[in-house]
Amino acid sequence: MHNIQLAATQIVQQVLVDGRNLNQVLDESLRRKSVWTPAQRAALQDLSYGTLRFYGQLNAVLDLLLHKHMTDNRITYLLLVALYQLQYSKAAKHAVVDHAVRSADILNPKIRGLVNAILRNFLRTQDALLVQATQKDEGRYSYPQWWIDELRMQYGEHATAILDAGNGHPPMTLRVNRRHGTTADYLARLSEQGNGARLIAPDALQLEKPVSVDKLPGFFEGRVSVQDAGAQYAARLLDVRDGMRVLDACSAPGGKTAHILETADVEMVALDKDEKRLQRVDDNLQRLGLTATLLAGDAATPDVWWDGKPFERILADVPCSATGVVRRHPDIKWLRRRKDIASFALQQTEILHSLWTLLAEEGKLLYATCSIFNQENQSVIDCFLAKHPEARQLPIDLPNGALLPNDAHDGFFYALLQKTA
Repeated sequence: MHNIQLAATQIVQQVLVDGRNLNQVLDESLRRKSVWTPAQRAALQDLSYGTLRFYGQLNAVLDLLLHKHMTDNRITYLLLVALYQLQYSKAAKHAVVDHAVRSADILNPKIRGLVNAILRNFLRTQDALLVQATQKDEGRYSYPQWWIDELRMQYGEHATAILDAGNGHPPMTLRVNRRHGTTADYLARLSEQGNGARLIAPDALQLEKPVSVDKLPGFFEGRVSVQDAGAQYAARLLDVRDGMRVLDACSAPGGKTAHILETADVEMVALDKDEKRLQRVDDNLQRLGLTATLLAGDAATPDVWWDGKPFERILADVPCSATGVVRRHPDIKWLRRRKDIASFALQQTEILHSLWTLLAEEGKLLYATCSIFNQENQSVIDCFLAKHPEARQLPIDLPNGALLPNDAHDGFFYALLQKTA
């Protein structure tokens, strides 16, 4: 266990100190030690994700336990990982402490006694410490204070539910490929295998328990994909029909591209700035037996890649703060800064203006983010509409265009625009 503790400690430190992406660091760590069993890999992922998910609370508790600042950062992050295990995992308490002491012996033998004392003190006074940690918002909600303040300003009494939803474990949701059968058919196949699921949207089935994709019937034959129910709104709202020319302007990893192609026979152009991520679009389409023209290019500079033929539908799933998907990416909470939101809004505005020129008259553009901050959402749309009298925002079946994170889906924003003659 202590090797997993140490690996998780290094991962958490690289995220919080170096500002690195959690998935990337975790992948690198797993590749370095390919002999780990599936169970060990799952444990490492849980420790890394869990420590970052509850970092605000764990850090508040550690501050209460420490009488002075820890000079060795590595021990700080080891203690945070161990506190996560003691608070949230099913591992035996004495084993967690014992492994943490052994891990400390590797990192800094002089501090092993302190590590032992701190963790045993936590176990003795756990309930009181957790209550004390809630005295500050960061300790109570495990988000940066600026984030909490922003949500309270925008959502008032609903802010707490949004914060709590972001700290939950994400559901595993499937998108049934309607070209291969109905959701009812696939639900029956899952039931035959003992996998419970429920229908939560026209093509979406939410599993009672996550499973590996090789346990999903027909996955490798393209009968089903893994995609959050909130992300599945895009294909429905875009209102595509057979024969249309469609652009998915920021397409990687390809879930929305594929869903559109499963919905209608269209001429699809899938664009992405990152050539490596574009390969994932290609992989997804090949598995599903779907076809699109793949282009590496920047949505903000269409002059470089556009062939001059207008599109009847455009999906602008723009880069954003990803604040609506933090339960899948808990590192986002600690990597984002307040100033980033305004920076994303500028980038989104630039992309929206550029893509608008590619849209045919009477065509529709769907603007999408996985952000829950208004500055990236309706504020961007309002500024755009003020400068484009030929654009109108169409009503969609979502309150204020927003999907706030809950048990059924992550957080998203959608706005459907039409170009009038």
